[in-house]
Amino acid sequence: MTDAHHPELILHRGLFTTLDRANPTASAVAIQDGRFIRVGQDHEVMALAGPRTKVIDLRGRRVLPGLIDNHLHVIRGGLNFNLELRWDGVKSLADAMGMLKRQVAATPAPQWVRVVGGFSEHQFAEKRLPTIAELNAVAPDTPVFLLHLYDRALLNGAALRAVGYTKDTPAPPGGEIVRDSAGNPSGLLLAKPNASILYATLAKGPKLPYDYQVNSTRHFMRELNRLGVTGAIDAGGGFQNYPDDYKVIQELADAGQLTMRLAYNLFTQKPKQEKQDFLNWTATSTYKQGSDYFRHNGAGEMLVFSAADFEDFRQPRPDMAPEMEGELEEVVRLLAQNRWPWRLHATYDETISRALDVFERVNQDVPLQGLNWFFDHCETISEQSIDRIAALGGGIAVQHRMAYQGEYFVERYGHGAAQATPPVARMLEKGVKVSAGTDATRVASYNPWVSLAWLITGKTVGGMQLYPQRNCLDRETALRMWTENVTWFSNEVGKKGRIEAGQFADLVVPDRDFFACAESEIADTTALLTVVGGKVVYGAGDFAAHDESAPPPAMPDWSPVRRFGGYANWGEQEGAPMQAAMRQAAACACANDCNVHGHQHATAWTSRLPIADLKSFWGALGCACWAV
Repeated sequence: MTDAHHPELILHRGLFTTLDRANPTASAVAIQDGRFIRVGQDHEVMALAGPRTKVIDLRGRRVLPGLIDNHLHVIRGGLNFNLELRWDGVKSLADAMGMLKRQVAATPAPQWVRVVGGFSEHQFAEKRLPTIAELNAVAPDTPVFLLHLYDRALLNGAALRAVGYTKDTPAPPGGEIVRDSAGNPSGLLLAKPNASILYATLAKGPKLPYDYQVNSTRHFMRELNRLGVTGAIDAGGGFQNYPDDYKVIQELADAGQLTMRLAYNLFTQKPKQEKQDFLNWTATSTYKQGSDYFRHNGAGEMLVFSAADFEDFRQPRPDMAPEMEGELEEVVRLLAQNRWPWRLHATYDETISRALDVFERVNQDVPLQGLNWFFDHCETISEQSIDRIAALGGGIAVQHRMAYQGEYFVERYGHGAAQATPPVARMLEKGVKVSAGTDATRVASYNPWVSLAWLITGKTVGGMQLYPQRNCLDRETALRMWTENVTWFSNEVGKKGRIEAGQFADLVVPDRDFFACAESEIADTTALLTVVGGKVVYGAGDFAAHDESAPPPAMPDWSPVRRFGGYANWGEQEGAPMQAAMRQAAACACANDCNVHGHQHATAWTSRLPIADLKSFWGALGCACWAV
């Protein structure tokens, strides 16, 4: 065990952007008990090293505080990650369909191949989605479910048969099963704008068994670590029931296997019974219960279904039901009385202003100051609503949904209306609490660098210039939106978000200099080194040897994660060290690699050497292949 008088870990020879205004730059940090204990220059930090201190030479690379996503459906996403083929970041439909074809070939019956959001047709060179005929040609017998944002889903013929949709299936409320001239389902499902038909259809697919869900969640966290994410606020989600669907993440937390920090909000699942959900939860759960890795963060993002204004910009803005205010007030009053913060999904200012009427009415009886409540999304929020939120002590959590839906918004409302959707720069000028995230994994990708690029450039993933310069942020401000600003939203101000003595030792070493690279390169950033609580949770390139947290190979063995990895199909790209290592480990089915040969044990066993006992020869050199 490390001597208590010396740090456990020192990182030196780096270009640290600390975001600590009193000490904005450094070249080295010392870490002990999961926190930074010294942030300064090499000579002063290296003097603290003891005989057991681990020292990592950063070789002049930029270092940033770990990224924190203010709105990520990480718990639900983790349960399903190993089942999903990710088209996030794929540049052409031809490449995406090639991935689909290869996954269909690997997927056994009765399993599905599912592409569950995280991409936009506008990111493709072809600027379109596949046709259902193209899906049928690639997968005549394997069910394929393709979710595009929250506006539509495409099902091939095998998927239609699997879910049982026929001529007699009734039309869903707020959605459409598109039919051919004979009345048979065509395979196209539309949100109009209610996405319930999309959720419900996806929920009919096969589930992973519990042990595989544990494995899947570890792989999703690993993918986030690969992108420099060290924390997130989980926003709940449809079909994510508490406490049943939280058992996996709780098990990982109890076992010390979380590789990122999670605060979670509770999302009601029962239309017209929302108050009962929150009565039960406030009686059985405590705000802030848990640890610094997994803790309760209040209610939301769904408080009452009558207040949910779905964000499908292909459809007209929905008007909220007249009962919205009464139902919302019952829940908000209950939460305020129990001192539970909340987050509320709200796309349009028309919804936000009506919700603020409710909040102001509750505030007259139960003061809201100090509750750290906030709205999510707020694409069309007005200046008046921003001021009202600030006056009540609330905040605004924005996400990069417009990077994926900007073209649809412009098509319906025009370029002029899109120039401040949301008005992030104006929010910051007014001093309201504001931070950034993704709303992944369905309406946008989980890649934080895409969000940062959107904040800085004002462009969609399809290349459309949405925002003028006045609504774009400089790089430091954008980085603060993804780090220290998020901590207010989880009531953890001063505990994380900066590289500062006393704060949690969460940081990322990106593969390029965030402050010097071209704007066009920001979205392609990945991590070389990610540290959470002083522990290396991801390492690549020069830092691969420091990696301590690689999970076992993705399960089941046909999982898309094994072949494709995640964002932008990185697993099939040349020089994907984690994926290569996982494939080798899976091939030999052993738990540990060898110091000499890694998992290439057969190479050692079949080497041409002038001895009779090959295993003993390699064992004498420190090779562990003999033990396999």
